[in-house]
Amino acid sequence: MMQTHRPLPRSAFGQGLVLHGLRELPEEVAVALSFNGSTQAVMMATPADLEDFAVGFALTEGLASPDEIEEIHVEALAQGIDVQIRVGPAAEARLAARRRHMAGPVGCGLCGIDSINAALRAPSLVAGDLCLTPAQVQQAVAALPGHQALHDTTRAAHCAAFWTPGTGIAAAREDVGRHNALDKLAGAMLRAGMGREGAVVLTSRVSIDMVQKVTALGAPVLIAVSAPTAAAVDMADAAGLTLIALARPDRFEVFTRPERVLPPDPSKESRDVA
Repeated sequence: MMQTHRPLPRSAFGQGLVLHGLRELPEEVAVALSFNGSTQAVMMATPADLEDFAVGFALTEGLASPDEIEEIHVEALAQGIDVQIRVGPAAEARLAARRRHMAGPVGCGLCGIDSINAALRAPSLVAGDLCLTPAQVQQAVAALPGHQALHDTTRAAHCAAFWTPGTGIAAAREDVGRHNALDKLAGAMLRAGMGREGAVVLTSRVSIDMVQKVTALGAPVLIAVSAPTAAAVDMADAAGLTLIALARPDRFEVFTRPERVLPPDPSKESRDVA
């Protein structure tokens, strides 16, 4: 496995002083995702958990289901990494019908997509009997920092995790890109055969492409530390996804499908907040 971070020299200025030393920074390399010999996307990503990345990207982008993936081979090249994914005939036909080439910064989830309709593709519908208490939502958020080793070292990585009431955080993946972290989490869950009756927990904001990826995974609840976009709220509601955002260990806001969040005290009425 390639290194995920390395120390680089820097000078720190503050309080009239200049301190010279090293700062650990995350690696960011070009990762090509190639299906049956044809490059489908090139993403700038952290060079770790790339098999998970391949499986999760294939699923959340609607390219291939896990049972259609026949082989994954990771090859380090001089300028980056080529992840070769071999898929069956049905997935190959879908790839031919929906060509998508992406080469852009990690903050871009829709770079180079072929059409507006493809960018705004309808999300998968989610269902499930999962209901969380406010305390459980707060537990999920509070548990997230314990699974952010790369962020703790570099202060420059996103995390996506999967939390269940019985297990806590069952899986977590980090990456310099928020989309990549979520794809890696999806791939890890699929490869481990994990169930979906839990909550995806993100350190990032929620845009429509993040909603599309979570619904493709099939989780009924999404919890994010940052805010969603208005379009993401609309899409989550249409998909039946419970979207919780601006989440902290002591408070959070529910934007869609609030029936999955139990009131803290049924005898108390809710009130409007600013």
